[in-house]
Amino acid sequence: MNDNFFDISMVLELIGYTGSALVIISMLMTSIVKLRIINCIGSTIFCGYALCIHSYPTAAMQLCLIAINLISLYKLRFAKKEYTALSVNADDGFLKFFIETNQDDIKKFFPDFKEPVSGQKVFIVTCEKVPAGIFIASEKSPDTLNVELDYTTPSYRDCSAGTFLLSYLKDSGIKKLTARTDNPAHEKYLHKIGFVTDGDEFIRTL
Repeated sequence: MNDNFFDISMVLELIGYTGSALVIISMLMTSIVKLRIINCIGSTIFCGYALCIHSYPTAAMQLCLIAINLISLYKLRFAKKEYTALSVNADDGFLKFFIETNQDDIKKFFPDFKEPVSGQKVFIVTCEKVPAGIFIASEKSPDTLNVELDYTTPSYRDCSAGTFLLSYLKDSGIKKLTARTDNPAHEKYLHKIGFVTDGDEFIRTL
């Protein structure tokens, strides 16, 4: 009987530690969506642990955190984001600051990107006045652009900024986009927003 008691106690402790670990790990996530999901899972496990040991105040707190996470995820999924695109020159000061600030993350998806050059189409994308990303492309023809950089910060990586840009560029008279990538994550993103593979290029007709 005592052995069973200690076994159950050990299992409960492991469950509690697992929930706590997931909550801590969630705080290391750069993606807000991943942070909320992992935090919600961790809080759910820890809530179960708190109920098992009859720590009802702790369980109540975890239930509140679960509700907050679910509400935030709902807003992230369904709330409409208002984007704008600001055309800037390649030597724009804020553009350089944004690139330098996010340089390490940019290199993960665009390892060959160095800096914008004169003559390229350059847009800073904002979401409700908050900088969300940058778009840089070279003109192949008056209505075709080759994408050099299409970067968004982790908080806006739900394809909404990309969808906005496609609509914005179409309204600006652009009919086709081309892109190249060797990065699996970026390739997946391109397919999500409608690019199709054509040889070693990705093409999106607007």
